[in-house]
Amino acid sequence: MPKLNQINAIVSGRKGDSEKAITELYKLVQKDQLFAGRERTYRPLDEVTGQKLPPESQRVQQRADDLVRQAREKWADLWNLVLTQDVGNQQAKADVVVDGQPILANVPITFLLFLDKQVNDLETFVSKLPTPDPAEEWTHDPNTGLLRSRATESVRTSKEPTVIVKYEATKDHPAQTELFTKDVPVGTWTQILYSGCIPADRKNAILARVRKLRDAIKAAKEQANLHEVERQKAAEAVFGFVFGA
Repeated sequence: MPKLNQINAIVSGRKGDSEKAITELYKLVQKDQLFAGRERTYRPLDEVTGQKLPPESQRVQQRADDLVRQAREKWADLWNLVLTQDVGNQQAKADVVVDGQPILANVPITFLLFLDKQVNDLETFVSKLPTPDPAEEWTHDPNTGLLRSRATESVRTSKEPTVIVKYEATKDHPAQTELFTKDVPVGTWTQILYSGCIPADRKNAILARVRKLRDAIKAAKEQANLHEVERQKAAEAVFGFVFGA
């Protein structure tokens, strides 16, 4: 008996071939002139002196029964293959095993195909999760459930006007002064940063598990596709009903 992966490979190519052949047959059945023929002979009234004309004929180029037979052959081959494939898909199952441990057991191949695409989307989603600024040192804050940085302090200053004497006054000249502003500490800011991002090490661990799962699903698909399937037949019953033979 063939294996499911062999049937899958045949079906994918056979669908295109059948569609092309049926399309050509469909075009032919719409050309009425191909199914028409005639024979015509001429006999003058005066068979002794009358003009003799050669017979005329037009050959029938296509037979409807022949086109039906060809279409039935193409459809029958494809339909039987697809039924075999579908029955095989219902029967083919495999375990999804990661590091020797079954994550999912006895999973149908149809769900494995679906899950394979979903895990690709899951990997893309996880890879885009934001991580906090690596320049900060983060810890989990149990009160908020957020990541919390160390407290940092910064000085708050205030600009205050200050006069400096550049030259002292003399009996001949007044003192020369200059007014400028000076930053004077007036307080201290204490800042703690919070982040709702996912820690980078946790994100990397999740991604690693997603990729292990993805590989396990692909292996399960291959295993399920090795299931042996019995060839099925559907076309003869359908065509027997439709065409009565």
